[in-house]
Amino acid sequence: MRKLFEPFACLNSIFDITPGMLKENGIYGLILDIDNTLVATNVREAGERVGRFIKNLKDNGIMPVIVSNARKHRVEEFCRPLNVDYIYKAHKPLRGGFQKAIEIMGLDKDQVAIIGDQLFTDVLGGNLNGIRTILIKPIDPDEPLFIRLKRVFERPFLRKKIYKDKI
Repeated sequence: MRKLFEPFACLNSIFDITPGMLKENGIYGLILDIDNTLVATNVREAGERVGRFIKNLKDNGIMPVIVSNARKHRVEEFCRPLNVDYIYKAHKPLRGGFQKAIEIMGLDKDQVAIIGDQLFTDVLGGNLNGIRTILIKPIDPDEPLFIRLKRVFERPFLRKKIYKDKI
């Protein structure tokens, strides 16, 4: 059971990830969460740094797809300027959103990873789908109450995790 909550890697930030690292691990497709992974939960736009990150992935042959539990308007508004495919109301950790993203990419699941900040949605969902999982530290601790409650239950699984700066 514990293996379902075990990430492949734990990193401080998405900005610690390079296309070279991903390719060295055979990863050519990246499922990305929005809230507290790419930007703080209350930030509506990707911003220049996230835009450069996404562009760098694409320029280096890594296909990003946003998979979010957020509503359509939130996800569309965020993704449109980035020109990336997306899935909203994905119901992570359930399989549907992950499977759609993998289909969009046209890759084998062993060539795909998910990067997210939540153990019970991103890591669990990735592990249930047989894709590699990269857990990052949440950007902003000022989260909705429901998420803060989930963080309490994550703590025992994360107690000995060391966040690194590379895969």
